[in-house]
Amino acid sequence: MVLKNIFPGIKAVWRSLDISGKVSAIILILLIILAVFAPFFSWLPHERSSGPPLSPPGMPHLLGTDELGVDIWAMICFGARISLAVGLGTALLAGLGGGIIGMFAAFKGGWVDRFFMRLIDIMIALPNLPMMIVLAAFWGPSLINIIVVLALFSWSIPARIVRSGALSLKEQPYIKMASHYGAGSFYLITRHFIPELLPIVMVSMIRLAGKAIVAEASLAFLGLGDPTSRSWGLIINHAVNFKGIYFTDFWKWWLLYPWMFLTLLVTSLALLGKNLERIADPRMEKLAKWS
Repeated sequence: MVLKNIFPGIKAVWRSLDISGKVSAIILILLIILAVFAPFFSWLPHERSSGPPLSPPGMPHLLGTDELGVDIWAMICFGARISLAVGLGTALLAGLGGGIIGMFAAFKGGWVDRFFMRLIDIMIALPNLPMMIVLAAFWGPSLINIIVVLALFSWSIPARIVRSGALSLKEQPYIKMASHYGAGSFYLITRHFIPELLPIVMVSMIRLAGKAIVAEASLAFLGLGDPTSRSWGLIINHAVNFKGIYFTDFWKWWLLYPWMFLTLLVTSLALLGKNLERIADPRMEKLAKWS
């Protein structure tokens, strides 16, 4: 029964996507396959030398090697796992957590709503990157710590969006009628609030995933990422710190390819999120026609 309801919904969403959304979804699926089946796509090890240092692209090193002779294609395949894990982990933690907080604040109202709104205002006003750098340096360069730090500075946006939607939903006549006839809080939340607000939360999570991937790459580029993860940001960090990288041809494969994959992933998430936002809120499409 669940599958019968899921597959038609996926087909409907796919038909509603424009060409950029469909291409982005295909790219994301291919990158997820690359990350999950990384050992099958990379025939060389990603954590140790497998050839001469700084070899140009060719066989067997499809995208060349770094200064230690480690295959760059292998590092990109396994680095996709890190980027997607950070994006998914942050999106789940911040998106669901922020959504629950926003829904709770709107449902309770009063001083509870005012408290969380002031807290959200503070979190939005804080400079994210400097604070993330301080916390990442203080807690240590662990992948779990990076996800927690990113989630701490990402939950406020989905919380505010969900709160706004929940406040609008509370004023609907059928919600007031159900409450008047004795519907409890649990019934209203599970039967009305969650089904109505879940698409908004999902769109927020996709946007959060893209921002988290960029933030993790930024922290790794600054040397605050997990040194054992070999993420795309860490590959770029090692390439940039190599002396004379821009006066040689090494940047053409050591720096360019990780940056291309990172840009492709973030751009695909952004375009897909824009499409899903239009589907979740049809008013966005009407505004686009008038603009």
